[in-house]
Amino acid sequence: MSTSQQPPCRSPSDPDSSADTPKVAHDRPVQVCIVTGLSGAGKSTAVQVFEDLRYFAVDGLPASLAPEMAAMMERPSMSHFMGIALGMDMRQSNFPDEINDALSVMAAKGIRPLLLFLEADAQELMRRYATTRRPHPLEREGMGLEAALAAERNRLRPLREMADLVIDTSRFSIHDLRRSIQKRWSGNKDKLRAIRVNVISFGFKYGVPREADTVFDLRFLPNPYFVEELRPLCGKDKPVADYVFASSSAVEFRKKLLDLLFFMLPLMEAEGRYRITIAVGCTGGRHRSVAMAEELSQALRQADYPTSLEHRHLELG
Repeated sequence: MSTSQQPPCRSPSDPDSSADTPKVAHDRPVQVCIVTGLSGAGKSTAVQVFEDLRYFAVDGLPASLAPEMAAMMERPSMSHFMGIALGMDMRQSNFPDEINDALSVMAAKGIRPLLLFLEADAQELMRRYATTRRPHPLEREGMGLEAALAAERNRLRPLREMADLVIDTSRFSIHDLRRSIQKRWSGNKDKLRAIRVNVISFGFKYGVPREADTVFDLRFLPNPYFVEELRPLCGKDKPVADYVFASSSAVEFRKKLLDLLFFMLPLMEAEGRYRITIAVGCTGGRHRSVAMAEELSQALRQADYPTSLEHRHLELG
């Protein structure tokens, strides 16, 4: 293939990749989740998991600001988020009182947050603090670590009793905690899966995308570049796609690859994976890989996987 610049596709009405992310309209109450619990039990990790599940996530939020943050989710600009997850802990000296006041304010506005409380046994928490060498929030009150852990557990007992879900992370790895949250929160919104799939088409002569988890080489398929009337077009144009999938090899490859993906993705979800990047490449990244990437992303969306699509080298191929 020539290395000269090719004209862009003749499909100006095609949506760009920024429009490929599914949008969620707020035709339902805003999902608010408050993540709290014992220091060292995994709150920050849990907040990150919610962020990966397309929640607007804020860690270390003063409890008094929770009603304001929840109300902000009603804005149209926030409609693409599945909800809001707020991480709060004992770094506020009056945290138990503040969160009770915040819950009362939200209740008056008709907002009923789901409360997730994380805990672990004292021995495991002490091991984690010894590993990270970070101070416990209550140690500044003149307590040793063991006394600080006991005092925090006592102060948060009423909040634990209010919780919608209590997770003991004593024997959890990070992946165990991720799986537990995904199981509880990812399945109750619009059928969308927890794992996000990024599909990239590219040209091998420009380099394989570094972020790719899996790479598939399509250079064995018939090349539209060598058909004069197809050369100026790209894989998003119907004549090129028809040419590519007129090949029985392309049809069989698409079927086998989708079978593989639909086998792998649920297993990856079960292991706590939240993202996978699949790259399909041809020589220049303009014809075969683009046509195949379009097909894959459409099939994945139809199967309710949040999917983004990028044609990395389309205008260079």
